[in-house]
Amino acid sequence: MRIIADKLTQKLGQQFIVDNRPGAGGIVAAKAAATAPPDGYVLHLTGNGTAISTALFRQLPYDVLRDFTPITITAWFDLLIATRADGPLQTVADILKAARQNPGKLNFGTIAPGSTQNLSAELFKSAADIDVAMVTYRTTPELVTGLMRGDVQIGFDYYAGLNAAVSGRQLKAVATTGGKRTPALPAVPTVSESGLPGYVVESWNALSGPGGMPDDIVKFLNRAVNDILNLPEVKEKAMLNGMEARGTSPEEMQARMKGDIAKWAAVIEKAGIERQ
Repeated sequence: MRIIADKLTQKLGQQFIVDNRPGAGGIVAAKAAATAPPDGYVLHLTGNGTAISTALFRQLPYDVLRDFTPITITAWFDLLIATRADGPLQTVADILKAARQNPGKLNFGTIAPGSTQNLSAELFKSAADIDVAMVTYRTTPELVTGLMRGDVQIGFDYYAGLNAAVSGRQLKAVATTGGKRTPALPAVPTVSESGLPGYVVESWNALSGPGGMPDDIVKFLNRAVNDILNLPEVKEKAMLNGMEARGTSPEEMQARMKGDIAKWAAVIEKAGIERQ
């Protein structure tokens, strides 16, 4: 968002400021955006995490599909499935074989129950029909430490969080979770091509505005942001963090949000995660 904000400031002659509003898994920021005037001067960073929150929480102070106006998806990024570099589990096939031969013995590590990382591990467990233990950490550095110590054998997290340990050959990226190989790690296969067909998790970030934004403002912002996302320097900066800068129409963004709400609601229900 800081990359986009800087470019929007240059392109439109209006200063765009990133205002961090931490708290309650993004709910504080979302509520502030939902209740702002729909004039295009307050925008909200949203994405698949917002879809998960909608599926996970019994009650939110807003309706994601009604109280926000979609503008465009801005970036797509996969998770990495990582193991200790010198460990015995070097492929997805190794993980599946070990889990089936030793039910309940493997530990999958993620952060934060109900996070994309955590639910991606739950979806892997469900899709593979394996019995593994889930271990959740507060932060990615704690997860990395747990992997290197052998407290957990498999870790699920984003490229940005794991790449330093992967590049340093402390951890190995066994697979990525997208529908195609990530350009950031083209030699690393996807889960789907590694023995678990149909398993796909693609995270995404996007921009939305308060509900009821006029169509002309939505079209103006969509065009401006998509122009920025097509700039080579923006694509390059995004890829340094394992993200593919690529925009959509507002309609495509809304369809993706609806689909992900349904997808993660099913994962949450099957995993037996209690709605909060």
